[in-house]
Amino acid sequence: MAYLWFKAFHIVGFVTWFAGLFYLVRLFIYHVEANEQPEAARAILKKQYEIMEKRLLNIITTPGMVLTVAMAVGMLVVQPDWLKAGWLHIKLTLVVVLMGYHFYCMRLRTQLAAGTCRWGPKQLRALNEAPTILLVTIVLLAVFKNDLPTDATAWIVFGLVASFAITIQLYARKRRLDKEKQLASQGGQP
Repeated sequence: MAYLWFKAFHIVGFVTWFAGLFYLVRLFIYHVEANEQPEAARAILKKQYEIMEKRLLNIITTPGMVLTVAMAVGMLVVQPDWLKAGWLHIKLTLVVVLMGYHFYCMRLRTQLAAGTCRWGPKQLRALNEAPTILLVTIVLLAVFKNDLPTDATAWIVFGLVASFAITIQLYARKRRLDKEKQLASQGGQP
């Protein structure tokens, strides 16, 4: 029974953690885009984004990471034989990469607050794709373990996920081009 409790809260933790990571980098994008606003609006927006980013990290995202890791440790204490499984080694490696991503996002938040961040919206949008790739891979490893499917169904699912990611990128590009076109038609005036 302890294993099921650990597993349930492990799932709650990683859902919370990923939701926070996805939203955090989206806030970073808005934070950087605030520089395009008039000074009065820029100051208000940047201050609000700093508050939101800090709270999201401290109240949701980091506790989600801690809960995820703590419950994983609990599951491994109950099921120590899993430490011999190859799929788990890969999963744990990806979780360490995800934790590195998390701490890098903390560093970016600090840079944004200090006004020293050199990342632009385009780079941040690309950065926002990393946890998606990690999420899909980690979940597939957890579900299929050593029997990761390579049949036609798996390739169809992979194609759908890739199509989804490409569609998001194309939509972001369209929005950016529409905005540039609108600014050009207004003579560069917002």
